[in-house]
Amino acid sequence: MSMASLPIFLCALLIFSLSFHGILAVKYVVIVEAPPNHGGTVKFNTIIGGIPYTQQIMGQINTFIWSTLFQQNTPADRKPVDTIQIFIKDFKGAEGITWGGDRINVSAVYLRDYDGPMATKWEYTSLLYHEMTHVFQWNGEGKAPVMLTEGIADYTILKANYFPPAFAKPGSGDKWDKGYDFTARFLEYCDGLVPGFVAKLNKMMRKTYDVSFFKNLTGKPVEQLWKDYKAKHPGVK
Repeated sequence: MSMASLPIFLCALLIFSLSFHGILAVKYVVIVEAPPNHGGTVKFNTIIGGIPYTQQIMGQINTFIWSTLFQQNTPADRKPVDTIQIFIKDFKGAEGITWGGDRINVSAVYLRDYDGPMATKWEYTSLLYHEMTHVFQWNGEGKAPVMLTEGIADYTILKANYFPPAFAKPGSGDKWDKGYDFTARFLEYCDGLVPGFVAKLNKMMRKTYDVSFFKNLTGKPVEQLWKDYKAKHPGVK
């Protein structure tokens, strides 16, 4: 089904701009398409804080990704993004989806039904850290493995201390590119070997990707890094 064919209940559309070091402004657009009486919409507005909170946290996440995660101090280093749009939509499946480069769909169904160990607002914020990383990260112009880019997005929530209790423990997983929290923990290990590893890897993936980037940065091929990582955590599955 096309986006245009979906019924739209437009509750609000606000634009907020962040000026980062007075050089680059990113606009944040939040559109609520789920019906006003949808359980997810109600929780979004009453528990999470609605559009004002979303705009505020998007600015904080944006700054965190540029300054701390990817260490991109000049506009020339960063992926050119003018606007990020977040849609609160009535759909099932994934909690959130980044598409079109700068658009993020958040499931109102997920917000409605979320009953995890963390508060809904905390979980929503964690989700935005992950999805906004996809907006700003380099992916080798599509050549980088999806599970690596997902691992970097989960590394963001690890680095920002927005990871849930069920997040993979150090040493867990059966391969380095298993993705998400497993790969995030492996990247954490690599960052311990080479400070700023993830930032440097992301920079190298601007135009292309090759697994040799791991060896270029650490002196060891990724297979050896994985063996060393597992050996550091014996008995962890």
